[in-house]
Amino acid sequence: MTMNHTLHASAATALVQLLPSQVPLSPAVSSKQVPADVAAAAVIGAFVGTISADLALTLIDTSNLQAAGGAGAALVSPENVLRPALESAAATLGAGVLGECRIQDGASLFADEETVVFELTGAAGLAGWFGIRIRENGVVNDNAAASKLAGGGVKGAGGVASKLSRINNVEMSLTVEIGRTRMSVRDVLNLEPGGVVELDRSAGAPADILLNGRVIAHGEVVVVDQDYAVRITKILDVADGLN
Repeated sequence: MTMNHTLHASAATALVQLLPSQVPLSPAVSSKQVPADVAAAAVIGAFVGTISADLALTLIDTSNLQAAGGAGAALVSPENVLRPALESAAATLGAGVLGECRIQDGASLFADEETVVFELTGAAGLAGWFGIRIRENGVVNDNAAASKLAGGGVKGAGGVASKLSRINNVEMSLTVEIGRTRMSVRDVLNLEPGGVVELDRSAGAPADILLNGRVIAHGEVVVVDQDYAVRITKILDVADGLN
């Protein structure tokens, strides 16, 4: 196992431990392209944390998923059946949050040169594929740095990561915005308890996460121990703007 695949392999090994399979599965780095018809029904999730990554999982035989989800009644969706396995894989990357897992076409993710793809095989042969694409969002930690160094991909001392490392301890204001509106002074003065202010965003739309007034991510508002929190679902590519 090469150095730049060690972190990916740990995630793949953790994943197969929780897959709903009747026989044990083993991951091995694949050099073959994932068939388009199988990749089209992949379960994909984004992990945001110390190291962030995109995860994709697709299985050839989905009968075990249907059985685990409640045959006939579809009590649990396939993506939710597979979520514990994806969470286990993501946990090997360190602290963070795995966003919503969805069934979508994963062909582009599996084909990306930054994605490490694993064949999942068992006693009956090939069972599916798992792909993981690690991204650091401008912050390089020890494991990610080793991975990048092995592939020759780390920027030099003048790169984004180097610039950001100088301000690691600086505190900044993080704001979550669920919507905006414009009102006249007269309407503002007429506000009273019980009044409703309509925002420019539909119900269920992602909230904006702003760092010092600049949108850096999208997320969904959740409740954790009776406190409001935000689960990050997408990190915007803002690091390039710091060059």
